[in-house]
This record gives sequence, structure tokens and C-alpha cells, in this order.
Amino acid sequence: MKKYIAECIGTAVLTLLGCGTAVFVGCGEPAGVFATAAAFGLSVIAMAYTIGAISGCHINPAITLGVALSGRMSWKDACGYWAGQFLGGIIGAAVLFAIVKVTGAAGAMGNPAGLGTNGVANAGGVCGAILVEIVATYLFVLVVLGTTDEKKGAGNLAGLAIGLTLILIHLVCINLTGTSVNPARSFGPALFVGGDALKDVWVFILAPLAGGALAACTWKGLACECCKK
Repeated sequence: MKKYIAECIGTAVLTLLGCGTAVFVGCGEPAGVFATAAAFGLSVIAMAYTIGAISGCHINPAITLGVALSGRMSWKDACGYWAGQFLGGIIGAAVLFAIVKVTGAAGAMGNPAGLGTNGVANAGGVCGAILVEIVATYLFVLVVLGTTDEKKGAGNLAGLAIGLTLILIHLVCINLTGTSVNPARSFGPALFVGGDALKDVWVFILAPLAGGALAACTWKGLACECCKK
């Protein structure tokens, strides 16, 4: 149970700090894009070294799917992780929503009403957003699986590598979809915003999961001991 609670806390922190930066700093200018990207990446790094020893710090259903498909965890645990992650995304978004309402988001340069939700319009519609999210999540989860591999991984540096990769992915994708690569981080804010954000949230649930599954298949092939070359 502790690992499920850890995943809930970690995902809540990621959603609150990452989406909170997007809300109060904004992504309209290059500096805002970098700040938001850094917030998501640094949140992952902080949580990796906080709860990593308890749950592995997935804090992302797409990562959990990749880990389960790679045979590193049971499907029972995967379901517990998913429950904790989605709950954490909702809690993080709820706290952010409360802060926006109580403070009135005075002086905010971002879009307080959007709560850091994702969208499909800038990616050319649903198909473009699906493509962006599958590719971005594939690359992200592939790094996660590689750096955390028991035999071939980066050891204690894995959290740093994963966080930096998430920053890079956000820099590329923020102005396309707002960058999800994480169904729980997308679902929480969309639940409070409603409208198009909630209508299109299925894209940011299914596409990252598909990307995570593809990454698991790729890593299993790369890490297979039966093939040395």
C-alpha cells in the first residue's frame, strides 16, 4: 500500500508544480516554455530521489504500463499504481484549482482558467496530437526503461537522466499539445476545466499509453540477452 500512496503523492506534486508553473508563468514566450519544461523535469527529479526507493517513482501510467509489459512488475501492482497516479493527478489539480480560485490568480501571465490542460488545436487536430504524444511518450518511456534497467541502467543517475529528458520533450511539444506524455497529469486538470479539455482528454490518455507500450517492446528487444549484436 505504501508504494501506491507514494505514487499518489508523487503524481500530485508533478501535476501541481508542473501545471502550476504553466498557469502562473505561462507558455506564450520562450522563457515561459523553458520555465514550464523545467518545472516538470525538476519535479520528476525531486520525486525520484524522494519516493524512488519506495515505488520506483513512476508517477505516470504510461511508465507503469511500460514497466509491466517489460515484466518488471505484476499487473496487480500496475493497477494499484494506476489508481494512485490518477488520484494524485486529481488531487494536484484540485489544489491548483483552489489556489487559482482563492488568490484570483492576480498577475498571472499564463492561463489560470486552463489549469495547464492539454489541447489538440495547435497540433493540427486529433490525429496530429496523437502522433506527437505517441512519439514523445515513446522516447520518454524508452529512456526510463533503459536508465532503470537492473543490468544496463544508470543506477543513481537514472532520476537525473529521466528528469532532463522530460525537460527536452516539453521544450519540443509544449506549443503543440501542451505536452502530456502522462495520462494522470492530463486527466486531473481536464476534470476541473471541462469543455474541450475534458472532451479531448482521451487523446492524452490513449496516445501516451500507446507510446509506452511501443517503448516496452523496443526495450525488450534491445535488452534481450539472446541477441548480442
